[in-house]
Amino acid sequence: MNVPTDLRYCTSHEWVRLEGDIATVGISDHAQHELTDVVFVELPALGREVDSGDPTAVVESVKAASDIYAPIGGEVVEINPDVEADPSLVNTDPYAQGWIFKLKVKDVAAVEGLMDAAAYQAHIG
Repeated sequence: MNVPTDLRYCTSHEWVRLEGDIATVGISDHAQHELTDVVFVELPALGREVDSGDPTAVVESVKAASDIYAPIGGEVVEINPDVEADPSLVNTDPYAQGWIFKLKVKDVAAVEGLMDAAAYQAHIG
């Protein structure tokens, strides 16, 4: 399974791509594979303040509904309308078109506390 090395990961299978103080968040290929066909994405409200670990979005598949947690604290500054219109993007392109939301990060250094690709690969086995 391909785990992009330019991202950071949570044990709950969210990924983070940090660009300046903006963190793009999605779910890993492993997570989308476990969920199977994603049929609905509930996006967070713009302007919502979240702390690390807060349930922030919901992804529903034919198997289950799963909370998507904020990997780090910040303010929701962008949501991906494409995944709302076509939830299957979470399955087909989880690391690019299938991103879920973006946060303006409170503490950029907090990203360093997340797993790198090697640690995440070991975590998922």
